[in-house]
Amino acid sequence: MQARFFILILVLLSIGFYNPRISNATKVDEIKTKIEERTATMTKLEEEIAQYQKEIEKVGEEKQTLNNEVYRLNLDKKKLTSDISLTNDKIYTTSLTVEKLDIDVKDKESKIEQNTVAISETIRLINESDSNSLVEMLLSADNISDFLSSTEDLQKFQTSVREKTNDLINLKSNLEIDKNQTEEKKRELVNYYSELEDKKIIVDSTKKEKDQLLTVTKNKESNYKQILEEKQKLMAEFQKEVSDLESQLKIEIDPNSFPAPESGVLSWPLDNIRITQFFGNTLFASQNAQVYNGNGHNGVDFGVSSGTKVKAVLGGVVKGTGNTDTIPPKCYSYGKWVLIEHNNGLSTLYAHLSLIKVEPGQFVNEGDIIGYSGNTGYSTGPHLHFGVYATAGVQIQQFTNSINCKDKFIPIASLNAYLNPMDYLPKL
Repeated sequence: MQARFFILILVLLSIGFYNPRISNATKVDEIKTKIEERTATMTKLEEEIAQYQKEIEKVGEEKQTLNNEVYRLNLDKKKLTSDISLTNDKIYTTSLTVEKLDIDVKDKESKIEQNTVAISETIRLINESDSNSLVEMLLSADNISDFLSSTEDLQKFQTSVREKTNDLINLKSNLEIDKNQTEEKKRELVNYYSELEDKKIIVDSTKKEKDQLLTVTKNKESNYKQILEEKQKLMAEFQKEVSDLESQLKIEIDPNSFPAPESGVLSWPLDNIRITQFFGNTLFASQNAQVYNGNGHNGVDFGVSSGTKVKAVLGGVVKGTGNTDTIPPKCYSYGKWVLIEHNNGLSTLYAHLSLIKVEPGQFVNEGDIIGYSGNTGYSTGPHLHFGVYATAGVQIQQFTNSINCKDKFIPIASLNAYLNPMDYLPKL
């Protein structure tokens, strides 16, 4: 009788913990194989994109000619097209991962339910056995040996139940992990779909930029050079307007109202860093004094191809956005720009964007995508212009009396508000 009792307990425990789901296991294996196959494709695309980036950087270092600009635009389009393919693959593999996690969650929930029932019934039977006194068990046993064996078996099963209960607790903990991972992957999917639409917009914009360039130059190098000279002249005129206005601003700034220079106060605005011009009286700024009006370069330029994600370097509120290109063809300034005010007394500017992803008044966290790099405004090639200000000395102002940029809004600052971004960014 005692032997049958313990066999019943063993069966109950076996039901709870040995219930393989062969069909689901096969499905999971199929999903893993598909993910591995698509991951290999993604690796090739990443290598292709990296090669396009190298070619874009190389042509950017060469003399600015019509042929080079057309070649650069073609490279931009090819790279963005590969980016789109890569994003599609990320959507596919992430969807598969979500499907696998959903299967894992359902399996764990099923096992938890089965195990809970089995353990409950087992504990009930053990409790019934425990309710019998030792004398009753001794009298019901055929001999002393059977009695001692039954007692030892009971203790073993009680230990087994405790172990299985711990397994059940771990199973529930892993279930929560799977559920959290599922939610995280679903958020990634939403972001990938958003990126996909963004990159399609930028591809169209790049194509239009190329078509417009060929139209206005009539595919002649001499016309292109003339356009470049005119752009530089107009930019110099506008920069003088800005400089004159900023030099008139006499804003007293408390040096304690913003952080002292310290590496790492701000994070990088891009995933991959290639600086093409530093802050201050750089060689380029000196050679183009008519553009910078002798004040030097007021930010840091990062060499990066069009359509690259630009991120907030610190949490803050978007103070304003703008696009000076809406007054064609003579307003050569920041193009599409975003200004973010941080709560530590600093403000940061992101300019020459191809696409803006935030709105004035919006709060952004460090690392959030605020736009994509581009070639808008006055730019000798795709790059990100990044500026840092003492917040107390910067404001967004409308140029009501401007010659070429009438009524456009851009950030302006008193000269003492401009700060060297490299003093706050991480060490190279």
